[in-house]
Order: sequence, then C-alpha cells, then structure tokens
Amino acid sequence: MAAQSYSFLDVNASITGPGGTFALGSGAAEEGITIDQTDDKTSLIMGADGSGMHSLHAAANGIVTVTLLKTSPVNQLLMAMYNLQSATAAYTGQNVITVTDQERGDIVVASWCAFRKLPPLAYAKDGNTQPWAFNSAQINYVLGSGAPSLT
Repeated sequence: MAAQSYSFLDVNASITGPGGTFALGSGAAEEGITIDQTDDKTSLIMGADGSGMHSLHAAANGIVTVTLLKTSPVNQLLMAMYNLQSATAAYTGQNVITVTDQERGDIVVASWCAFRKLPPLAYAKDGNTQPWAFNSAQINYVLGSGAPSLT
C-alpha cells in the first residue's frame, strides 16, 4: 500500500546543463517546484450535428518553476548558468531538470530546458523568493510506482 503522507523532504531535484550540475532543493521555499504542461494534450471540434472529434497532440512541452528563498545559495549557481547560457545560442536549451519523490515513486524528467528570464527581484522588509522558470521542450512524467492498470 502506498504511503498516505507527503513531505517535501522526500523530493529530490537537480539540474544538469552548460555551467553546472547541482541539486535544486537546497533553500527551496514552500512554493517548491512546479511542473506545468503548456499545451493541451487534446482538442475537441464539434460538428454541426452535435458529434465531436477529439485530436491527440504530440506536444509534451511545459514550464518548470523552481522557487527558492532569497537567501538560497542555489540562486548564485543558477545566475552563473543563466549568464553563461545567455551569452550564446550554443548553450541555450540544453538543461535537463529531474524531480523525484521517492515515497510516491514519482519521476519527472524535463529535457531541452532553457531559462525563460531572470526572476523578479524584490527588496523589502521581509525577505522574498526567487522563482526561476524554465521552458522545456519535453517533459516525461511517471506518477507513482504502483500505478493501477488501465485494463
């Protein structure tokens, strides 16, 4: 039986690309890591008679956002990668971001990732977070190692 509890402590994330390979979880804020598929997987066209036709799309692209505390040392590492990869197209879009949850059996691999832009920078009374967003051309998901059979 799968565990009925969750902890971000069970989640591991890393980035590999021009300029470095390192863990992304250090100093992660409560917002953590968000993976969002950009394009719809299907579309539906309705006929004049009320019948419908589904179209399956091949796209598996999306956005991976890693939200770090302002004080996380990972911000400095990502900034160095950003600067290197922004200098030439030869380094752009070569990052791989991997996220796993060992208790759930979840594995997410985002390939062909590129920095979207620098995160918003704010200075205020209370420290803030740094949301680093990446465009990914291909995101593969496996949620749970004991996924039920569809048959």
